[in-house]
Amino acid sequence: MMIRPVLGIALLATLVCASPLAAQAPRTPAPVATPPSLQAPYEPQLLRLAEIMGALHYLRTLCQGPEDGAWRREMQALLDAEATGGERRERLVQSFNRGYGGFEQAHRGCTPAARLATQRYVSEARRLVADIASRYGN
Repeated sequence: MMIRPVLGIALLATLVCASPLAAQAPRTPAPVATPPSLQAPYEPQLLRLAEIMGALHYLRTLCQGPEDGAWRREMQALLDAEATGGERRERLVQSFNRGYGGFEQAHRGCTPAARLATQRYVSEARRLVADIASRYGN
């Protein structure tokens, strides 16, 4: 019974205190982070996989000529399966772009280092997929 008046006073106090702020320029809402407890337990591995696919997308273009979009299609399949929208999708896309951008800045030609990176990333991606599938697959 006493909760409603207290709640009303608290709401009124919040509105009164917020009034000067409301007169200022509108602020864009801060992105709400998904609490770790609500994320999939394999989220870190999935983000790493997306980053690797971005790097491989760039490296394949660099070392094999015109891109056929294989790694981009793989990323799209991952997004379709794991994150059709929202913040999770955005994190996966950012990871993919980070992987692509990192190699775009570091490699301008198909060097032995770029070929070695490709081999290592393909191996790491296989390990991640196998780990996720064996631990969390149905």
